[in-house]
Amino acid sequence: MSNELVNADFTRRVVIATDTLPWIASPQAGVERRLLDRIGGEVARATTLVRYAAGSAFPAHQHALGEEFLVLDGIFSDEHGDYPKGTYVRNPPGSRHAPRTEPGCTIMVKLRQMPPTETGRVVIDTSAARWADDTAGLARLPLHAAAATGEQVALERLAPGGSVPDVDCPGGEEIFLLSGRLKDEYGNYGPGTWIRNPAGFRRSLSSPEGATYWVKRGHLRPTA
Repeated sequence: MSNELVNADFTRRVVIATDTLPWIASPQAGVERRLLDRIGGEVARATTLVRYAAGSAFPAHQHALGEEFLVLDGIFSDEHGDYPKGTYVRNPPGSRHAPRTEPGCTIMVKLRQMPPTETGRVVIDTSAARWADDTAGLARLPLHAAAATGEQVALERLAPGGSVPDVDCPGGEEIFLLSGRLKDEYGNYGPGTWIRNPAGFRRSLSSPEGATYWVKRGHLRPTA
Protein backbone atom coordinates (compact mmCIF):
# COMPACT_ATOMS: atom_id res chain seq x y z
CA MET A 1 0.00 0.00 0.00
CA SER A 2 1.44 3.38 -1.03
CA ASN A 3 1.26 6.45 1.18
CA GLU A 4 -2.44 6.97 1.78
CA LEU A 5 -4.65 9.62 3.35
CA VAL A 6 -8.03 8.47 4.69
CA ASN A 7 -10.07 10.91 6.79
CA ALA A 8 -6.78 12.62 7.55
CA ASP A 9 -8.24 16.08 8.32
CA PHE A 10 -8.82 15.85 12.07
CA THR A 11 -10.61 19.20 12.16
CA ARG A 12 -13.60 17.65 10.36
CA ARG A 13 -16.35 15.47 11.80
CA VAL A 14 -16.57 11.94 10.37
CA VAL A 15 -19.43 9.44 10.73
CA ILE A 16 -19.10 5.99 9.12
CA ALA A 17 -21.49 3.04 9.18
CA THR A 18 -18.58 0.61 9.05
CA ASP A 19 -20.72 -2.32 7.87
CA THR A 20 -21.01 -0.51 4.52
CA LEU A 21 -17.24 -0.38 3.97
CA PRO A 22 -15.50 -3.01 1.84
CA TRP A 23 -13.02 -5.40 3.39
CA ILE A 24 -9.62 -4.74 1.80
CA ALA A 25 -7.04 -7.51 1.61
CA SER A 26 -3.82 -6.86 3.54
CA PRO A 27 -0.41 -8.15 2.38
CA GLN A 28 -0.92 -11.12 4.74
CA ALA A 29 -3.23 -13.94 3.58
CA GLY A 30 -6.38 -14.24 5.67
CA VAL A 31 -6.18 -10.70 7.09
CA GLU A 32 -8.53 -7.98 5.79
CA ARG A 33 -9.12 -4.37 6.79
CA ARG A 34 -11.68 -1.58 6.83
CA LEU A 35 -9.90 1.77 6.91
CA LEU A 36 -11.39 4.45 9.17
CA ASP A 37 -8.52 6.92 9.19
CA ARG A 38 -4.99 6.55 7.90
CA ILE A 39 -1.86 8.58 7.25
CA GLY A 40 0.87 6.51 5.63
CA GLY A 41 1.47 3.21 3.87
CA GLU A 42 1.98 -0.16 5.55
CA VAL A 43 3.58 1.75 8.41
CA ALA A 44 0.87 4.27 9.22
CA ARG A 45 -0.90 6.27 11.84
CA ALA A 46 -4.21 4.49 11.51
CA THR A 47 -7.57 3.54 12.95
CA THR A 48 -8.76 0.30 11.38
CA LEU A 49 -11.09 -2.64 11.71
CA VAL A 50 -9.08 -5.81 11.09
CA ARG A 51 -10.61 -9.22 10.38
CA TYR A 52 -8.53 -12.38 10.78
CA ALA A 53 -9.76 -15.60 9.18
CA ALA A 54 -9.70 -18.77 11.26
CA GLY A 55 -6.18 -20.13 11.55
CA SER A 56 -4.53 -16.98 10.22
CA ALA A 57 -1.48 -15.20 11.60
CA PHE A 58 0.59 -12.08 11.08
CA PRO A 59 4.41 -12.03 11.13
CA ALA A 60 6.14 -10.75 14.26
CA HIS A 61 6.49 -6.97 14.18
CA GLN A 62 7.29 -4.01 16.40
CA HIS A 63 5.02 -1.07 17.24
CA ALA A 64 7.36 1.91 17.37
CA LEU A 65 4.60 4.29 18.51
CA GLY A 66 2.33 1.78 20.17
CA GLU A 67 -0.84 -0.15 19.44
CA GLU A 68 -4.29 -0.07 21.05
CA PHE A 69 -7.08 -2.51 20.23
CA LEU A 70 -10.46 -3.83 21.30
CA VAL A 71 -11.50 -7.36 20.35
CA LEU A 72 -14.95 -7.13 18.74
CA ASP A 73 -15.51 -10.86 18.17
CA GLY A 74 -13.66 -14.16 18.22
CA ILE A 75 -10.33 -14.68 20.00
CA PHE A 76 -7.17 -12.74 19.17
CA SER A 77 -3.90 -14.30 20.34
CA ASP A 78 -0.18 -13.64 20.44
CA GLU A 79 2.76 -15.05 22.36
CA HIS A 80 1.59 -13.16 25.47
CA GLY A 81 -1.88 -14.72 25.69
CA ASP A 82 -5.38 -15.17 24.31
CA TYR A 83 -7.81 -12.24 24.19
CA PRO A 84 -11.53 -13.04 23.76
CA LYS A 85 -14.28 -10.69 22.66
CA GLY A 86 -14.37 -7.60 24.85
CA THR A 87 -10.65 -7.55 25.70
CA TYR A 88 -8.96 -4.13 25.57
CA VAL A 89 -5.18 -4.06 25.03
CA ARG A 90 -2.55 -1.31 24.92
CA ASN A 91 0.89 -2.37 23.69
CA PRO A 92 3.30 0.52 24.40
CA PRO A 93 5.83 2.06 22.01
CA GLY A 94 8.65 -0.33 21.21
CA SER A 95 6.62 -3.46 21.99
CA ARG A 96 6.73 -6.47 19.68
CA HIS A 97 4.41 -9.43 19.06
CA ALA A 98 3.26 -12.02 16.53
CA PRO A 99 -0.57 -11.98 16.21
CA ARG A 100 -2.55 -15.12 15.41
CA THR A 101 -6.01 -16.61 15.89
CA GLU A 102 -7.46 -20.09 15.89
CA PRO A 103 -11.23 -19.41 15.55
CA GLY A 104 -10.88 -16.08 13.74
CA CYS A 105 -11.51 -12.61 15.14
CA THR A 106 -12.22 -8.97 14.40
CA ILE A 107 -10.52 -6.12 16.23
CA MET A 108 -10.65 -2.34 16.17
CA VAL A 109 -7.03 -1.17 16.29
CA LYS A 110 -5.31 2.18 16.56
CA LEU A 111 -1.65 2.34 15.52
CA ARG A 112 1.14 4.88 16.12
CA GLN A 113 -0.96 7.13 18.36
CA MET A 114 0.87 6.91 21.71
CA PRO A 115 3.53 9.22 23.15
CA PRO A 116 7.01 7.66 23.34
CA THR A 117 6.90 8.11 27.13
CA GLU A 118 4.11 5.53 27.55
CA THR A 119 5.68 2.33 28.84
CA GLY A 120 3.02 0.23 30.57
CA ARG A 121 1.14 -2.62 28.93
CA VAL A 122 -2.61 -2.79 29.60
CA VAL A 123 -4.90 -5.82 29.22
CA ILE A 124 -8.51 -5.54 30.46
CA ASP A 125 -11.21 -8.18 30.09
CA THR A 126 -14.15 -5.80 29.94
CA SER A 127 -16.65 -8.66 30.26
CA ALA A 128 -15.37 -9.31 33.79
CA ALA A 129 -14.39 -5.77 34.85
CA ARG A 130 -16.46 -3.73 37.25
CA TRP A 131 -18.34 -0.75 35.84
CA ALA A 132 -18.82 2.47 37.80
CA ASP A 133 -22.29 2.98 39.24
CA ASP A 134 -24.93 4.40 36.94
CA THR A 135 -25.28 8.18 37.01
CA ALA A 136 -28.51 9.43 35.48
CA GLY A 137 -28.65 6.37 33.23
CA LEU A 138 -24.96 6.42 32.24
CA ALA A 139 -22.50 3.72 33.41
CA ARG A 140 -18.76 3.90 32.68
CA LEU A 141 -15.86 1.45 32.60
CA PRO A 142 -12.53 3.36 32.50
CA LEU A 143 -9.84 1.71 30.37
CA HIS A 144 -7.03 4.30 30.23
CA ALA A 145 -6.32 7.84 31.39
CA ALA A 146 -3.22 9.97 30.85
CA ALA A 147 -2.99 13.16 32.89
CA ALA A 148 -0.12 14.50 30.79
CA THR A 149 -2.08 14.43 27.52
CA GLY A 150 -5.68 14.53 28.74
CA GLU A 151 -6.51 11.33 26.87
CA GLN A 152 -9.26 9.15 28.35
CA VAL A 153 -10.54 5.81 27.04
CA ALA A 154 -13.61 3.99 28.35
CA LEU A 155 -16.63 1.89 27.63
CA GLU A 156 -19.88 3.72 28.31
CA ARG A 157 -23.38 2.34 28.59
CA LEU A 158 -26.59 4.34 28.32
CA ALA A 159 -29.68 2.77 29.85
CA PRO A 160 -32.88 2.72 27.75
CA GLY A 161 -34.13 6.28 27.69
CA GLY A 162 -30.81 7.57 29.03
CA SER A 163 -29.21 10.77 27.82
CA VAL A 164 -26.12 12.93 28.24
CA PRO A 165 -26.74 16.71 28.13
CA ASP A 166 -25.00 19.02 25.69
CA VAL A 167 -21.24 19.00 26.36
CA ASP A 168 -18.19 20.46 24.67
CA CYS A 169 -15.41 18.17 23.48
CA PRO A 170 -12.38 20.48 23.77
CA GLY A 171 -9.96 17.65 23.02
CA GLY A 172 -12.11 15.84 20.47
CA GLU A 173 -13.81 12.46 20.73
CA GLU A 174 -14.10 9.11 18.98
CA ILE A 175 -17.02 6.73 19.49
CA PHE A 176 -17.44 3.17 18.22
CA LEU A 177 -20.94 1.85 18.84
CA LEU A 178 -20.88 -1.76 20.02
CA SER A 179 -24.60 -2.39 20.57
CA GLY A 180 -27.94 -0.58 20.65
CA ARG A 181 -28.56 2.80 19.07
CA LEU A 182 -27.28 6.31 19.77
CA LYS A 183 -28.78 9.64 18.83
CA ASP A 184 -27.44 13.17 18.79
CA GLU A 185 -28.52 16.41 17.14
CA TYR A 186 -27.09 15.22 13.84
CA GLY A 187 -28.36 11.68 13.40
CA ASN A 188 -29.33 8.24 14.65
CA TYR A 189 -26.62 5.58 14.69
CA GLY A 190 -26.65 1.77 14.79
CA PRO A 191 -24.08 -0.83 15.87
CA GLY A 192 -20.74 -0.57 14.10
CA THR A 193 -20.94 3.20 13.61
CA TRP A 194 -17.67 5.07 14.08
CA ILE A 195 -17.89 8.76 14.93
CA ARG A 196 -14.97 11.19 15.17
CA ASN A 197 -15.86 14.57 16.63
CA PRO A 198 -13.11 17.19 16.28
CA ALA A 199 -11.72 19.36 19.05
CA GLY A 200 -14.24 21.99 20.13
CA PHE A 201 -17.27 20.05 18.90
CA ARG A 202 -20.47 20.27 20.97
CA ARG A 203 -23.05 17.49 21.14
CA SER A 204 -25.53 15.61 23.29
CA LEU A 205 -26.18 11.85 23.34
CA SER A 206 -29.31 9.81 23.97
CA SER A 207 -30.53 6.26 23.46
CA PRO A 208 -34.21 5.28 23.52
CA GLU A 209 -33.35 1.55 23.62
CA GLY A 210 -29.98 1.63 25.37
CA ALA A 211 -26.47 1.53 23.91
CA THR A 212 -22.92 0.42 24.73
CA TYR A 213 -19.97 2.12 23.06
CA TRP A 214 -16.18 2.49 23.19
CA VAL A 215 -15.07 6.10 23.51
CA LYS A 216 -11.77 8.00 23.45
CA ARG A 217 -11.61 11.68 24.38
CA GLY A 218 -8.97 14.38 24.68
CA HIS A 219 -6.58 13.03 22.02
CA LEU A 220 -7.47 15.37 19.16
CA ARG A 221 -6.31 18.66 20.63
CA PRO A 222 -4.70 21.03 18.11
CA THR A 223 -0.92 20.82 18.18
CA ALA A 224 -0.28 24.38 16.99
